[in-house]
Amino acid sequence: MTTTTEPAPVRAPLPSNLAGRTAVLLGGTSGIGLAAGELLAASGARIVLAGRDKARLDAAVGRVSAAGTAAEVHGMTADATDEEALEAVFRRAGTVDHVLVTAGGPSGVGPITELTGDAVRAAIQTPAWTAAAVARAAVPHLAPGGSITLASGILVARPRPGMTASISSAGAVETLARALAVEFAPARVRVNAIRFGAMDTPLLRRNYGAAAGPEGDAAMAEAGRGLPLGRFGTAEEAASAALFLMANTYMSGEVLTVDGGQSLL
Repeated sequence: MTTTTEPAPVRAPLPSNLAGRTAVLLGGTSGIGLAAGELLAASGARIVLAGRDKARLDAAVGRVSAAGTAAEVHGMTADATDEEALEAVFRRAGTVDHVLVTAGGPSGVGPITELTGDAVRAAIQTPAWTAAAVARAAVPHLAPGGSITLASGILVARPRPGMTASISSAGAVETLARALAVEFAPARVRVNAIRFGAMDTPLLRRNYGAAAGPEGDAAMAEAGRGLPLGRFGTAEEAASAALFLMANTYMSGEVLTVDGGQSLL
């Protein structure tokens, strides 16, 4: 990691300053990560998508390429828990301005006393390890003023029975974001996390047994009717928070909540 005595660069905190910047999206083949890719493409960024599934990755590259005026869109098959694969992603990306990590892990859903030890260990360790591995691979390539954005969830603040393992992992990710923000500050690299509420993504639709696309819209509308704003958030609304953290060069060490008031209930 290269440190500097120069202050962090000042840029207009608007998505327009993302034009021509390079963003690496880990988990960018679906849901919030894919929506972020499309928004970045519309902003004229250069985008590197990484995901494990080649077919989904190819489809995502096509969607992001068609979404706007992206300088370039590249796809790389990589497991975000594999350090060698991550290093290959960042070598190909070259100098990087922004990194977004939305790659998922084992759910760990169920009473902790009824899960196997291996299931609990994987659910708690995988998200935090993935975030740390991405940071280790990314920081040598990040330009001053650049950012790493990690994903958490609102159950950290409002725990539920049967979610202990996954909540613990999300809490670890938030703590990691704050610690890395301090550690990487001398290199003028920023680290933040987003505490997402329930968003209308393919994963949430599977949890509700709702079909993808228009066929499942009615079911999701009904399921979200009792939320403060009367609906779930969209993947695009969630992803726009990531672009805000990328664009605003004075945001570091923050845990930003994007949940439409869900955590107030």
